[in-house]
Amino acid sequence: MLGPRVESGAPNTIALSGSYLAVSGHSPEVRGISRLRGQGAGNRDIGLGRPKVTPKLAENVPLFVRVPASAAGEACAMEPLRLASLWSRALAGAKAIPVAVEVHLGNGLPQFQIVGLPDVEVRESRERVRVALQACGFEFPQRRITVNLAPADLPKESGRFDLPIALGILLAGAQLPPVAHWPEGGAEVVGELGLDGSLRPVRGALAMAWHAHADTRSLILPAASAAEVALFPQLRVRVAETLAEVCAWLRGGAPLRSAQAWHAAHAGPEAAEAAALLPCANLDLADVRGQEAAREALTVAAAGGHSLLFHGPPGCGKTLLAERLPGLLPPLEECEVVSHAINRSLAGLPLRAGELRQRPCRRPHHSTPAYALTGGGRPLRPGEMSLAHGGVLLLDEIPEFSRACIESLREPLESGLINIARVGGEAVFPADFQLVCTMNPCPCGNPADGSPGCRCSPLQVMQYRSRLSLPVLDRIDLWVPVLPESASVLDGPPGDSSSTVRARVAQAYGIQLARQGCVNARLRIGDTLVHAGLRCAEQRIWHKIASRHRLSARGAHRLLRVARTLADLEQQPRVREKDLLQAAAWRTAF
Repeated sequence: MLGPRVESGAPNTIALSGSYLAVSGHSPEVRGISRLRGQGAGNRDIGLGRPKVTPKLAENVPLFVRVPASAAGEACAMEPLRLASLWSRALAGAKAIPVAVEVHLGNGLPQFQIVGLPDVEVRESRERVRVALQACGFEFPQRRITVNLAPADLPKESGRFDLPIALGILLAGAQLPPVAHWPEGGAEVVGELGLDGSLRPVRGALAMAWHAHADTRSLILPAASAAEVALFPQLRVRVAETLAEVCAWLRGGAPLRSAQAWHAAHAGPEAAEAAALLPCANLDLADVRGQEAAREALTVAAAGGHSLLFHGPPGCGKTLLAERLPGLLPPLEECEVVSHAINRSLAGLPLRAGELRQRPCRRPHHSTPAYALTGGGRPLRPGEMSLAHGGVLLLDEIPEFSRACIESLREPLESGLINIARVGGEAVFPADFQLVCTMNPCPCGNPADGSPGCRCSPLQVMQYRSRLSLPVLDRIDLWVPVLPESASVLDGPPGDSSSTVRARVAQAYGIQLARQGCVNARLRIGDTLVHAGLRCAEQRIWHKIASRHRLSARGAHRLLRVARTLADLEQQPRVREKDLLQAAAWRTAF
């Protein structure tokens, strides 16, 4: 027998039969069927449904009885709700925003739901977390699980929330000690889970570690992401290879190793070889024979951080000169090292110890689309401009790039930042790079001066040069012509090597940093006039040059900054007349 039969007119009662409970009031209809679940009397959940049962059905099926709804609530008391919270990070451009991972185990039918604007990868973590917990020997609670990722208006992407969600479920289910009892209370947690409980690397680990360090918190990361974090010993980062290792440490077991200790124990010979590399060891300025004026312009650009355009017929050494610019620059400053390393981490590119202080050099192909140059995608990632931050962006044959690519240079050349706005969000990436570009005089490449070698019409030449618009051209400090050298020069003695020129550049670089705290190319308008130190005679010459060549206000100030760099290379306290004339020659040579 399934249970007692209750007649339609029987007194109001409550009865259990099999595994179901039927609830009703004085009405002849039976409403609200509940499923009684749990493994014991103290662990039973009631979920109210909507089925409608008539009196006839109640008489024929002994399972149902008529009782008041209030009596059902008194008969089956619910457990207290359990809640756990811990911290993680979400990437928003170059920033890593703190995210509170809240896990709630409630009464009701088993369900696993993630809220807080999760992306597809985050929603898929439900299955990864479930299988990983079971693979590590933990009990996955058969409860109504709700995971909230706060703030709710911040988009969450990637699988980096797998590990904090898994730990939150264990905390809420009392399978781990409270966060206050952890070895490093308040540690942030980031990591993607494999189905076997292993931890996989995450993108942007260095950015998250730096922002956690700024908030005076430690971070738990997958061991596969330790290499990039280990380069900065000031970061407090613990690494683990599996979920079980993290849980054992939180229960008082073997401590997790720091990122630096793990990397030192697992670094192979490739890491040691990369650390011994010298910057631009295989590119020497001595390889360029002749071209003394272009070599001097390259030195000025390196010393002052100025943008540079080489124009001339093909085969005369434009690209050869441009490729030597990174080897003339001084090492990255400490703040630049961090920004450069974070950009590479956000882009998912490896970072080796030997490259840590080298000036980056990015050389995209002319078929590169605009969004790859500026950055974008989903999620938003830095582009070639941001990856060249603190270094050189080389655009060979710049007129062959699309118009969108060329015009996108405007903002970063002025501000050193690039603001990317998309439907899914907005991001700001650093893009303080040094632009060096090359171009031919006309589409066919031969000098467009009416010589027999040129096959282009005047209209074609005008259209070709107009691809580089005046607003972009006005933001380039040096326009340097490069002409073919005679054969006698090509087999002549070499000029100064990169190491010799680098010493001159470093000296001028130090003068600028001591005087104004930045290179001359980044001087503000008011500071440019102050540090130029023009006397009345030089000021009249500057005004005359700007008036004769119809320079814009931007062009006149950029000319003055180049003149300031020429004076710094010769350790002169003031800008002289010959500095202004040389800067004007490079400003009006296009």
